[in-house]
Amino acid sequence: MKKFLILGLCIGIVVQGHAQNLGRRIVINTKSQTEGKVENKTSETVDKAFNKMEEGVNNLFKKKGKADKSGEGDEESEAETQSYDENGRSSSPSQVSETDGNASAKIQAYSNFDFIPGERVIAFEDFSQDAVGDFPARWNTNSSGEVVTIEGLEGKWLVFSDEGVLYPEFVGALPENCTIEFDLAVIKENAVLTKLAFIDENHSANILDFGTANATIIELEPNTGNTAIFSYNINGDAVVENVKPQKQFFIPNGEEYAFVKVSIWKQKSRLRVYLNESKVWDIPRAFQSEGKYRFVLGTATFFVENREFLLSNLRFAVGQPDTRSKLITEGKLITQGIVFDSGSATIKPESYGILKEIAGVLTENQSVNVHIIGHTDSDGDLSLNQTLSQKRAEAVKSALSGQFGIDDARMSTEGKGESEPIADNGSSDGKAQNRRVEFIKK
Repeated sequence: MKKFLILGLCIGIVVQGHAQNLGRRIVINTKSQTEGKVENKTSETVDKAFNKMEEGVNNLFKKKGKADKSGEGDEESEAETQSYDENGRSSSPSQVSETDGNASAKIQAYSNFDFIPGERVIAFEDFSQDAVGDFPARWNTNSSGEVVTIEGLEGKWLVFSDEGVLYPEFVGALPENCTIEFDLAVIKENAVLTKLAFIDENHSANILDFGTANATIIELEPNTGNTAIFSYNINGDAVVENVKPQKQFFIPNGEEYAFVKVSIWKQKSRLRVYLNESKVWDIPRAFQSEGKYRFVLGTATFFVENREFLLSNLRFAVGQPDTRSKLITEGKLITQGIVFDSGSATIKPESYGILKEIAGVLTENQSVNVHIIGHTDSDGDLSLNQTLSQKRAEAVKSALSGQFGIDDARMSTEGKGESEPIADNGSSDGKAQNRRVEFIKK
């Protein structure tokens, strides 16, 4: 029987400016002492210089012209700020290019990425509602952690520290078909074995002190470069026990950190796990049919002190997408799976799976034309959100045309900004639902 713990890691993600600034320092800002839902540790400022950038990290985070705004970590709140291109040159949102060769290359790098997010966001966590230095109010743990900001980056992160278990209380038992996505990072000197676990609450009433009955546990080891997966039956006996090397969350010699986009697809008993663009696990029978699974994180520090990880942008979505039926039969497809760089219309490369799926439907149905509509949440300026939503719709059209060969004449675009919300903009969950792209059959 294997007892679960997860993540003990910490990050300093560098935003790349000019080429000569690759050694830019990262500062994590916290309170000197915190009082939260659980006992939190006093965190020191992380002041770390990196000598080498991992290709692509700066594309996931863009430096903004304004300092981080307390309490706002969503995309649309940044529409008023300046954007910076990869060479450090400032440009207004209207000057940002979504279709240049570099952006296309990033999307194309995900050409084998078949992950498709669930069709409806049910929970989203960016810690925007939590004060810096506090443990996040919607979470629980038997260890310590606090919300921080990172100099040069928008939004907030959770630093989780030392040995322990952590889980989002606001997310109940997972549906049969669902997806989970989040950003995860570590600094080499704090890196530790990371675990992502699915715990059957029928057999573990206390999520913070669970056993292995019906548990499924994923391990990521940034120091050795190994990943492992274990699945246990109702008696706590391992029925799946696989280990293999992976490079995405491995910190090689000379590197100072690892950063990954983790994407998880639970489809009945099947489990798929992706790190960045690569599928690292596809286990057909990872879950027991009678299980009532909760998602849990934790650390395995072997009781070495100062082990930490950083977590942000946690997104749960439900439902197995049925792109063909939604678009062809029902005539309307709504997706929150096409995502963009913060405050811009640059499509993130992890959107490749859903774009490919939509392109496939359009390719097989040559008589179908579509109207592409962009939507934002209500944060930021009304007119800027309107402009941003139009540019995002145009970026989607350009990607479908340039990457997948869909005729431009079959697609029209429109931006509706924040004018047609489908959820409450007063919460992070609602804002995540409102940031969407719609396809209307014509």
